[in-house]
Amino acid sequence: MEPWNSTLGSGFILMGILNDSGSPELLCATITVLYTLALTSNGLLLLAITMDARLHVPMYLLLRQLSLMDLLFTSVVTPKAIVDFLLSENTISFGGCALQVFLVLTLGGAEDLLLAFMAYDRYVAICHPLNYMVLMRPRVCWLMVVTPWVLASLNALGHTLYIMHFSFCMSRKISHLLCEIPPLLKWACADTSRYELMVYVMGVTFLIPSFVAILVSYSVILLTVLHMPSNEGRQKALITCSSHLTVVGMFYGAATFMYVLPSFLHSPKKDNIISVFYTMVTPALNPLIYSLRNKEVMGALRRVLQKYMLRTHS
Repeated sequence: MEPWNSTLGSGFILMGILNDSGSPELLCATITVLYTLALTSNGLLLLAITMDARLHVPMYLLLRQLSLMDLLFTSVVTPKAIVDFLLSENTISFGGCALQVFLVLTLGGAEDLLLAFMAYDRYVAICHPLNYMVLMRPRVCWLMVVTPWVLASLNALGHTLYIMHFSFCMSRKISHLLCEIPPLLKWACADTSRYELMVYVMGVTFLIPSFVAILVSYSVILLTVLHMPSNEGRQKALITCSSHLTVVGMFYGAATFMYVLPSFLHSPKKDNIISVFYTMVTPALNPLIYSLRNKEVMGALRRVLQKYMLRTHS
């Protein structure tokens, strides 16, 4: 196939999951509900942690970063998918596609590293409680906040510049919900085998060390928890850690499928389902998993809402 010139105002056509669905209206309504839930739950969690001074501790500062990443992540993809379906307009410009690739890689990579830092935070809190404020002093905490953004954005910039330098074949239709590396590579008019290997290596480099660090942290935590004399302390620690592990399982499962598994295991249908899962479902569920099982967060949210209501009526 002949290459088409991406610099002449042309772009891509994202076929997405809605066009291939048997009941697109129902799926669009479901996606809208998920996005509304993600905005509301993450927004309330950000508000509670920001406004309540009692939650200005490392654990909740990291949790606030997770909510911010989830809020941005789902907003990069979901509103456009909904508007495109309603207006029957599925095009995305070349520049818009590049921006989407960059933002998805940045937010996904940053969340990957942040989850590992959150595991370390739980390890220190449970296994070294007396040294917690020393090991998690403000400078260390802010490094944990900044490092994921810096490393992920640098990695995303390199990938975005490289993937978008390819010439793409005449069919501009991408059978995917958003602009991502795996579906874009299928339309590149060049041998992409070396770059696919690089994507695999970078995916493993980002995902595996973080995942191993999380497994090691929670293995040590589990051993410590099992030796706790207090049943109440053991139960509280297990609840906190199980929330984190649930988030980890959802995120790493989807990320591994998209960026580590070989290309012959991918299909448009599978890729779209996975994309919906980590761009829409996971951001909506993360704050619920953390906040509904956390008395401190729920208490802070009640205090913030009560304060707001009193100001409104006064």
